[in-house]
Amino acid sequence: MPSAQGRQRPRPRLKRGSRVAVVSPASAAKSEAVAAGVEHLRAFGYEPVVMPHTLSRGPLYYAGTAQERVADLHAAFADTSIDGILCTRGGWGSAELLPLLDAKLVRAHSKTFVGYSDHTSLHAWLWNECALPTYYAPMVAADWSKQDGVDERTWRMALEGEDAWSVGTTDGLRVLREGSAEGRLLGGCLSILCEALGTPWALKIEEPCVLFLEDIGTKPYQWDRMLQHLRFAGMLRNVRAVVLGDMSASVEEKDVPLVESACLHALREFEGPIAIGLQSGHVARANRSLPLGAWVKLKGTELSE
Repeated sequence: MPSAQGRQRPRPRLKRGSRVAVVSPASAAKSEAVAAGVEHLRAFGYEPVVMPHTLSRGPLYYAGTAQERVADLHAAFADTSIDGILCTRGGWGSAELLPLLDAKLVRAHSKTFVGYSDHTSLHAWLWNECALPTYYAPMVAADWSKQDGVDERTWRMALEGEDAWSVGTTDGLRVLREGSAEGRLLGGCLSILCEALGTPWALKIEEPCVLFLEDIGTKPYQWDRMLQHLRFAGMLRNVRAVVLGDMSASVEEKDVPLVESACLHALREFEGPIAIGLQSGHVARANRSLPLGAWVKLKGTELSE
């Protein structure tokens, strides 16, 4: 187990008045949704800065070329007046940026990075290459554009450090397997994590870990298959607890018991506690913010720093 000092990692945070870059590292975002999200962020107390290619479209479904999207990310990290970087939406495209990213630049200008879904690949890269804690949290066009898209309590706790971060039953958590464990909070979108296996950019889990996993449009047998893939690949070796997301974006309510059984089947040789239902990532409303890289403890239905 790491020492208390070893558990600490410098964590960039935001505050009222922070300038935040708005970027589109993956799929193209709708301009009206970005505009609505920017206005909500401004009302929330931040100063959004829309980067040059944020609203670009093409080729295909991308928000501009890979070079343009990387240029926006590099410019946002390099700009010393910018405190944080918020993605507009996910979709697909972040993974093809990984070979183009400048780790030396990012390490020299660590700052808050926010996104989820496809940006799981960027979270993993920032952790692997830069030891940078990041935030699996609401995105500009996907969540901030809605009046009820952002859970303010967990955003303020995680990204501004107002109070110690924690989530529990009011955030959807339920117990699938009893127990308690602690470790580094890592993870993200299950399918993106699985697709990275066998590449140089697979998430490195080298400390005790509480692994968070969520997805969208994923059937029970697919949860089973991908969780077994992680297990066969040795990715659960240092995992002490598994926290699964809210399943409403993957299955109908009547099928939730089936997906729970599928997950328990896939994790039958995993000995740690398992919780499910955390409303973070692909959710319809009140998206909860998670501090990836934080040292956390899962005890029953409470997950906390």
